[in-house]
Amino acid sequence: MTDAALTPGPVRAIDIASDEARTRLRKRYRAEARFRAYGIAALAVAGLFLVLLIGDILTKGLPAFTESRVTLTVTPQLAAVSTDGGTSPESLRGGDYAAPLREALQAMFPEVTSRQDRRRLFFELLSGGAGDALRRQITADPRLIGQTFRFPALLDDSADMYLKGRLTERLERAGRGAMTVSATSGEVTLQSATGDFRATLATIKGGLRDEAAALEASAGRVAQRLAALGADDPRRAATQAGIDADRARAAALRARASAPDGQEVLGPDTPSELIVVNGGIVKLTAIGPSQATGRVLVPLAAAGTVADGAWRAVTLLQPESARRLTDQHIAWLEDMRADGLVSRHFATRFFTSGDSREPELAGLLGGLVGSLLTMVVTLVLCLPTGVAAAIYLEEFAPKNRLTDLIEVNINNLAAVPSIVFGLLGLAVFLNFFGLPRSAPLVGGLVLALLVLPTIIIASRAALKAVPPSIREAALGVGASRQQAVFHHVLPMAMPGILTGTIIGMAHALGETAPLLLIGMVAFIVDTPQSVTQAATALPVQIYLWSDLPEPAFQAKTAGAILVLLGFLFVMNGLAVVLRRKFERRW
Repeated sequence: MTDAALTPGPVRAIDIASDEARTRLRKRYRAEARFRAYGIAALAVAGLFLVLLIGDILTKGLPAFTESRVTLTVTPQLAAVSTDGGTSPESLRGGDYAAPLREALQAMFPEVTSRQDRRRLFFELLSGGAGDALRRQITADPRLIGQTFRFPALLDDSADMYLKGRLTERLERAGRGAMTVSATSGEVTLQSATGDFRATLATIKGGLRDEAAALEASAGRVAQRLAALGADDPRRAATQAGIDADRARAAALRARASAPDGQEVLGPDTPSELIVVNGGIVKLTAIGPSQATGRVLVPLAAAGTVADGAWRAVTLLQPESARRLTDQHIAWLEDMRADGLVSRHFATRFFTSGDSREPELAGLLGGLVGSLLTMVVTLVLCLPTGVAAAIYLEEFAPKNRLTDLIEVNINNLAAVPSIVFGLLGLAVFLNFFGLPRSAPLVGGLVLALLVLPTIIIASRAALKAVPPSIREAALGVGASRQQAVFHHVLPMAMPGILTGTIIGMAHALGETAPLLLIGMVAFIVDTPQSVTQAATALPVQIYLWSDLPEPAFQAKTAGAILVLLGFLFVMNGLAVVLRRKFERRW
């Protein structure tokens, strides 16, 4: 019977040489090649989207890390910067430090005499923090009072964004012919010997044709709706009048566009045309093929004829009515830049200042400190609790229905949306226990609940990865169950536990929804000094800035995202390093 069982049966022939076998083999190779190509394509698409995302954030966020300043020659007088004529820190702290800056700007542009232009120059060009910086410098060194020195004054956020090329698209071209200017100030006439304004005029005419086409299309759509109205509908008359008005305006625009040499008036709703000539700047108000009229924004050094290439034209594509910075502001900035007075510096205040209503003064310090305090509370609470729970469940708990139920619920909690934990914190920590709203203590408690399941699961996996032979060897030499776990198993599982903890903390660092529900969305200027003081967090700071309309705050938002991504990359990189350094392969 044994011999019969060991007797080999007939050997099945393997077909590897027939045409059918070769066809199957080629088909399998093609399937593998397609699968490999699909994988490479998926990686390429994911990488492309990642590059586009990071590139977009970098493009928008890099301006937040620099700030623009203008160097002014100031002479602070004791009567202005001191409240009682003394030079003590108390006397100097309440002085008017904007006065020396206004005097420096007036000396730079003595032609500014009207009330409106003086207000623009004194209060809309420089940042409100420029006077505070001068106060700190003079308070630190009172010997500067009465002395003339150069002071780099911080510019307003709109001026800063313009100098960075983010406020409006700016086109510049050199003049191609001789230019004759009638005067050095006021209303002037510019005459081009070669018809140098013809190209700009043609662009304006093209814009008129586009506007006329848009009006005609709108009138056609309204006419279709009018046809659907009844003959007795009271809206017919008003609708027809609107259609006739739009068509009449479109006809007028087409008539203007059909006259290629007809002069056009440049208003606040059209792109601004600036002529930089003889050290001055002229804003064009009307333009023809070879002649234009304009208003001098910065006085010219001399009138008369200017040679070919000695002047240039600057076009600001965004109309003046659509931006906060006027053409007069831009003319002053261009004049300062031409004199070498404008400089760009690294924005240290972005990391050393708290939040502010002024974009150029707003910083991340409050959010950074708030996030740090919140993470400390989270780590102190969830790390020992999570590791202890994992040790008990993995090493000491009996395997029964109760422990199975606990394990299932822990896994379910890891998948619960974070906003649910925020609602729990609002109901329990704030409403029931009465803890302070918008405090890092409450934020840390909520995030600890959020991260705790992740740490328990990661710690259990690390403990389970330790070979059973380690436990058996410890028990075999007389160690107790507790000694085997804490002296042998836990140290070997610690790299995996630390990796899971770091990943969980990185997850908590980027959470916003739970913190919003417990009140950390408040506008906080001061830096918190303890876990019970009102604070904000870095993700909440990003959320607040993203809702503000100023272009500078949009750059600050992207810059803060870069800082947050940097922290996340560092934490995840630290987890990888720890795993590779301490990981043991069995």
